[in-house]
Amino acid sequence: MNAAEVLRFALRGLAANKMRSALTMLGILIGVAAVILLVAVGQGSSQQIQQNIQRLGANSLTVMPSTAGGGGGGGGGGFARLFGGGGGGQGGQGGQGSGPRTQAKDLTVEDARALADPAEAPSVKSVSPVVTAQAQTATYEGASHSIQQLVGTYPSYFEASNKPVAAGTYFFNDDVLAARKVVVIGHTVAQDLFGTVNPVGKQINVSGVPFTVVGVLKEAGSSGFQDADDVAIAPLPAVQQSLTGFGPLGQILVQAKSADTVDTAQAEVTQVLDQRHGVTGTAAADFRILNQATLQETVSAATGTFTVLLGAVAAISLLVGGIGITNIMLVTVTERTREIGIRKAIGAPRGAILGQFLAEATMLSLVGGLLGVLIAVIGAQFTIAGVQPVIVPASIALALGVSVAIGLFFGSYPANRAAKLRPIEALRFE
Repeated sequence: MNAAEVLRFALRGLAANKMRSALTMLGILIGVAAVILLVAVGQGSSQQIQQNIQRLGANSLTVMPSTAGGGGGGGGGGFARLFGGGGGGQGGQGGQGSGPRTQAKDLTVEDARALADPAEAPSVKSVSPVVTAQAQTATYEGASHSIQQLVGTYPSYFEASNKPVAAGTYFFNDDVLAARKVVVIGHTVAQDLFGTVNPVGKQINVSGVPFTVVGVLKEAGSSGFQDADDVAIAPLPAVQQSLTGFGPLGQILVQAKSADTVDTAQAEVTQVLDQRHGVTGTAAADFRILNQATLQETVSAATGTFTVLLGAVAAISLLVGGIGITNIMLVTVTERTREIGIRKAIGAPRGAILGQFLAEATMLSLVGGLLGVLIAVIGAQFTIAGVQPVIVPASIALALGVSVAIGLFFGSYPANRAAKLRPIEALRFE
């Protein structure tokens, strides 16, 4: 009996009970689709996180306070002398807070100015002090929108955070020095407030304060539940005067001169802030520095482990599907014992019986696996839990290969049992 005849008998055996065969394939289908889709969700999630980190650029450092600071101040009026991203004019000194200071100190504009000193930090290209006002309501001619994040900063922030302007322009150092109420808005803000109208030159009210739109940021896209385009960026003193007050900075964004000098720049920033904040010996620093490159490597490793875990969990359903194949094939062998006896009595070799039942099990798993791949590819076109799945080709090959291997493995026992039946005993079976 040749291979074609073995396949013909296998197809006839599967077609004899279509519902049973379909339900058996369904188990494999679900397992394969689950593996591919969950790995795709993990990969999509990983890529979204990576894109979020890359938006700040590979040569950026973010300095943030690690503990609550004690005294007030340092922010008001400190914008008078700009730094990084183009220099600026001279002006009055900002006032220091008069409250008593604890050991922990706030991040201030003076800290940012010290980091921008080329003598102290030669590897630093630009420094951008940042304050953030959350959920500010903006209005324009009857339209209203709650801005997710309103940032007060300096012009160097646009390059350091990789936020190019698509229409109009960003604000300049003179705007900061004069505390002009100008703003660059994200794509989402522009769409909700202006629709098809060009926002540049129009005036919006942000929590009752008038700001003139000078530019619109290039569309960055959404990431899960966070909309990267729901943002507005204005000069630091204008935001402090109108919305946040002259308190401490939320963070300082530092841009190194190149990706190769990020670690050097981080060491210089640490040394400058340690001196200014009185951190000596083994004392814990009252600030922390996020290195985007290091963070990206850590996230890549973590999300890779997460994706593997998702795939492993989904693989359990493949195992269950394999057990289903064993169960069904054992039932099939029992039902067809007399048929097997007749075939062996008229001369069918052991290999033909073994091959037929192995072919049936393999075809069940192969067809189920191919349908599972199709379902997974279709499912990956839709957003799942806020994540756009990204199909990993290796997961398709692996899931399909494992499904066929499962058919061979779990089908071998029933097939071997059928091949070992003695003709006389099989013919007696009722």
